[in-house]
Amino acid sequence: MSATLSTTDAAWSVREDDWDPQRANYFETVFTVGNGRLGTRGSLEERHTGALPGTFLAGVYDAHDAPVIDLVTSPDWLTTEVLVDGVRLDPDTMTVVEHHRRLDLRTGLLERETLYADAAGHRTRLRTERLASMADRDLCALRIEVTPLDAPAVVTVETGVDAHCRNLERLPAYPAGTSFGHDRKWEKWARSTHLRETGRGFHGRVGHVTARTIDSGIDVAYAFAAEADREPVMRRNLARHEYVATESAFDLEPGESVTVEKRVGIATSRDPGAGDPPVDRAIATVLRAEDFAAVAAASAQAWEHLWADSDCEIVGDDRAALALRFSVYHLLIAANPDDPTVNIGAKSLSGEGYRGHVFWDTEIMMLPFFLFTQPRTARALLGYRHHTLPGAREVARDNGTGGARYPWESADTGREECPQFTPDGQNRFYTREEELHVTADVAYAILRYADVTGDDDYLFGEGAEILFDTARYWVQRCAPRIEGAVDGDLVLRTVMGPDEFHSHVDDNAFTNRMVRWHLERAADVHRRMAAERPEALAAVAARIGLTADEPAGWADAAQRIVAPVDPDAGVIEQFDGYFDRKVVPITEWDANDMPRYPEGYNHFNCEDTSLLKQPDVVMLMFLLPDDYSLATRLQNYEFYEARTLHKSSLSPSIHAIVGLQVGDASKAERYFGRSAFVDLDDNQGNTEEGMHIASAGGTWQVAVHGFGGFLAGRDGLRFAPALPQSWEHLRFSVHWRGRTVRADLGHAESSFTLMGDGPDEVVHVCGRRVVLTPGERVTVPTGGPA
Repeated sequence: MSATLSTTDAAWSVREDDWDPQRANYFETVFTVGNGRLGTRGSLEERHTGALPGTFLAGVYDAHDAPVIDLVTSPDWLTTEVLVDGVRLDPDTMTVVEHHRRLDLRTGLLERETLYADAAGHRTRLRTERLASMADRDLCALRIEVTPLDAPAVVTVETGVDAHCRNLERLPAYPAGTSFGHDRKWEKWARSTHLRETGRGFHGRVGHVTARTIDSGIDVAYAFAAEADREPVMRRNLARHEYVATESAFDLEPGESVTVEKRVGIATSRDPGAGDPPVDRAIATVLRAEDFAAVAAASAQAWEHLWADSDCEIVGDDRAALALRFSVYHLLIAANPDDPTVNIGAKSLSGEGYRGHVFWDTEIMMLPFFLFTQPRTARALLGYRHHTLPGAREVARDNGTGGARYPWESADTGREECPQFTPDGQNRFYTREEELHVTADVAYAILRYADVTGDDDYLFGEGAEILFDTARYWVQRCAPRIEGAVDGDLVLRTVMGPDEFHSHVDDNAFTNRMVRWHLERAADVHRRMAAERPEALAAVAARIGLTADEPAGWADAAQRIVAPVDPDAGVIEQFDGYFDRKVVPITEWDANDMPRYPEGYNHFNCEDTSLLKQPDVVMLMFLLPDDYSLATRLQNYEFYEARTLHKSSLSPSIHAIVGLQVGDASKAERYFGRSAFVDLDDNQGNTEEGMHIASAGGTWQVAVHGFGGFLAGRDGLRFAPALPQSWEHLRFSVHWRGRTVRADLGHAESSFTLMGDGPDEVVHVCGRRVVLTPGERVTVPTGGPA
């Protein structure tokens, strides 16, 4: 069972309409509420057996009690216990008669209604609403309404903050085929502790609890106030180790309700611009907040502004429209434009998967969404790479070179955080040593941002510092093809491309070509700075000790790297020796149209085969389409598509876009479905661990860059819509050089409006030159060039 559509406003609501404990962890992920500063999983307030709750604060990492650093599972602000005549309301103690939840993507509000019955058949209705404020990223709010329906009852509501939280650590190795039910699977994991309580108490009616991360020394403070809409017969404050709460009791007649509203403030010592102690700031957040309705209204208004820039609307297919907006919602709650020291982990702020680490996913899969809809957020995400540049320099030194090398998995410092083994300790990862391309991917993102925004102040400052120091790394990491040679070809040995089925390979096509591109563009930026901003170049050179002759070395190395650049190269070998690997055909697909591993194969024994986790060469042609002829792209797409198992959620969206570029529209729709519904339909079976947030970014890219045919480069904006037949229109906005272009794409004609002051803008639509005047809607035919 997956999430269902709402019967009203179907493209804006995700619903759960019964209670199934085996699917509860899935809904905990998809119902995550957040605001980029924090994310809280959609667990029931009262919890259930097998629950995996979690609140995650961006940038709060700790390595204590763990082999590599974790994004800390932070205190739980939802914790609530409701008793009716002494009997606890929860799915294990009572019978669930009805259960409904609805996530409103438009406002970020999660609504819930559950009807419970006790052993005597007496029913109680529990309603809740929760949100993480998008207007005040330090603020969360919860509203609880309890109504006994059949008999008078004493209703007790206890709600507060629970700081007794742990991270999943290691799963013991069990015999093959061993499985555990939903009620026990998380209990089988070892746990790690990252927080120690440092204080608790009450400031008037505001409760607070503080803790410190054990290794990283970050102070975390939560404060809350809970107020009821009627006078309780009893009210008391509760405080014990790692826990504060308010308990209130009410005498209610049948049909009478009590509502308790809770405001929560959160602060840490790592918050940008932090001044006062975190506990004082958390309390101040609670005291300045108004009632739940006011908090929700302010947050909804902030969401309205976000959606005005970010909405990508499909008209004619409600299910696809929901999936696309669901992706956009989760992207928006994953990033914080106000904090350039944090980035988006592979599971965003929705789960513990991948320990909250940052991969290349941000630069390649997610940044394009923010670049064209929320450029300030895109700038903040790139700021993280400058913030962690000292760590990248350490990684390079640890691996025997100068310059800077970004780690495969990054956290707060920029040092390598990739574990060496799987959680059960049975299989070795080599990604930390060999998946080097992330460094070139960061350079690619920096230059895409500069091309789209025209922000030369960034490019010639932080951007150049990263580009130049990482270029130094590549020059030293490359080796001559012939040992001892001082000229001739350069190679990259013992690497791994995006296809993680094959390690210890030489001259991976994706890596080599991206390194060449990186070095070429770094040298080009240096030339531009020397001509246009010599003072900025001098400042960067002084910071990193750059000598005048180094850029010439980058340009020389770029020309010597063995890399596939011939536009008529035919099928490009993924790495040296790939064509000699055993061909193992893919013959089975599951109910979600995802390829199955051929019998006898798994993630860790495909080294000697032609099977791919995701295809490096197709990804390369996605990033650098102008480098390869259409015939070459088609030939490579067809060759590698047949060998790809799509065991990375990044893979389907890339296939969809490249498929559209080479004329394979039917497969593109299928791959769009795989990407768009990876979490809504749980088509990889692991959504319970957290969102596939890179796939959310990929889904937006399929819609806009794929079906919308939108491309942006130094020569301007191009549109070439090729919508599925079931889509009547595709509508979205893109930021370009400080202004916005609103596009309404259709099968027969498309309309464009340029927003913002300034001169006209020229765009190209299906090869036609179209002049946009600010404020005027222009409609043009959709078809071939005139």
